[in-house]
Formats: sequence, C-alpha cells, structure tokens
Amino acid sequence: MSRKEKGKLWTLFTSMLSISAFTFGGGFVIVTLMKRRFVDELGWLEENDMLDMTALAQTCPGAIAVNAAILAGRSVAGVRGIAAAVLGTIIPPVAILSVISYCYTQFAENAWVAAALAGMQAGVAAVIVDVVLNLGGGILKEKKRLIHAVLMGAFMASLLGVNAIHIVLACAGIGALNAVCMRRHQA
Repeated sequence: MSRKEKGKLWTLFTSMLSISAFTFGGGFVIVTLMKRRFVDELGWLEENDMLDMTALAQTCPGAIAVNAAILAGRSVAGVRGIAAAVLGTIIPPVAILSVISYCYTQFAENAWVAAALAGMQAGVAAVIVDVVLNLGGGILKEKKRLIHAVLMGAFMASLLGVNAIHIVLACAGIGALNAVCMRRHQA
C-alpha cells in the first residue's frame, strides 16, 4: 500500500473518529458533517453521491451513521476504506457508552447531566434542519418535476403519519419505474 493510500485511510479514519466523537443526535447529524468533510472540504465525494448514500444508509438495517460510514468508506477507499470509516465511527460511542454504563447510577440521578442532555436536544434539532436544507435544497435546485413530486409526496405522507417504510418503498418503486422508462426512451 502506498503512502498516499495510507494517508487517505488515516484521513478517513480520523475524520470519522472526530465526527463521531463530537456529534450528538444520531445518524442524520453525522451525515451532515460527513457531507461537509467529504464533499465540501476534501472533494472525495459528489453531493449527489452523498445524497444517495444517505438514502441507502437510512433504508438499510442498522445505525444510519455506520451504514453511511460503510458507503462513504467504500466509495473513498474500497474495503480498507470501509474498515477505516467504520472503526472511526464506532470507537467513540463504544468508549462513551462503556464509561456511562460503568457510572450509570451517578449519571442518571445527576440534575446537571439531565439539563445538559435536554439542552443538546435543541442543538440536535437545529442540525437536523440543516441536513434537510442542505441535502433537500440540492434536490429542489434540479429541474426535474418527478423528483419534486416525489419529495413533496413523501413529505406530505410523513405529515399524515404514513409509516416511513411504506414511504421509502413507494419512493424506491417510483425511482425504479422511472429508471425503466428512461432506459426505454433511450433505446
């Protein structure tokens, strides 16, 4: 393995480690920071690729953050990239949860910790809004009516309480049908 490949793997690992270590709020927050790091700063991924990875990470079983790390790591550096990204992603939560589980009773009864966690919820909500605006805004800039219709339909369905699995399956079906139609028109 060349120095350049090792450097890329190290950057991938340390990027995911720092993102995972200093991010509260789950996968969607991490995905936003991954977009900033890998799309905006390093230029390793395209914005549309990150959007696709986010959709895939959400639909696959497991934690969104780990699924996104797998997809980003594979795109950046193949199988070794997967290992680097996943390790960087899981080390901080495992370490934090180990400490918290060891000291659980002290944490659970501490009013300061409860207040800090309540305050972090507001920050998490702001970051999730940022995800929607950044990734969703890119979709709205495209001049594709079907994408706009699917986006609005999915949003309305979620407001009406339709199960997220049904929304994802419907969107996947519409996307597959659109791809088949596009191929027939090209042929």
